[in-house]
Amino acid sequence: MDMYRLNSTDYYDSVTVATKGINITLVKIPTIFVSIDLSRNKFEGEIPYVIGELDALKGLNLSHNRLNGPIPQSIGNLTNLESLDLSSNMLTGVIPSELTNLNSLEVLDLSNNHLVGEIPQGKQFNTFTNDSYEGNLGLCGIPLSKKCGPEQHSQASANKFWSEEKFGFGWKAVAIGYGCGFVIGIG
Repeated sequence: MDMYRLNSTDYYDSVTVATKGINITLVKIPTIFVSIDLSRNKFEGEIPYVIGELDALKGLNLSHNRLNGPIPQSIGNLTNLESLDLSSNMLTGVIPSELTNLNSLEVLDLSNNHLVGEIPQGKQFNTFTNDSYEGNLGLCGIPLSKKCGPEQHSQASANKFWSEEKFGFGWKAVAIGYGCGFVIGIG
């Protein structure tokens, strides 16, 4: 980013963005992103929960990376989202029911991950086809031909209850705290 001083109170900001071989110079840095495409970057780790604070977002593409862990429930806060592509990662767990809050969602691609449990129903989720979920052998329910048994329903409930988003910390922190308390209690 280049900054040029115009006078004692004003700054001129510009940033050059290269996208698909074209350089675009933005005169003012945008304060609101409407689309984020970070696909094919070999990113690793979990999708940060704070992604749900980008409430103006209309498009989010994190496909073809090495992202793992659960889909954050906070993505359900992105009520302006029209396109969500998390395909071809290593995401695990259930599809958060909070994603049914995305009334503007027209495109959903969660294919080729390790997702399990019942596909949420209602609103926009009733419009997506098998292609949105392809390659997730643990998924069941509409629109897939694989029916859900009682174990998928209970697994989805358990995952939702014990998710990090519910308590702000994960089961690992609880286990560490329990272990420390046990050692101190014996000592």
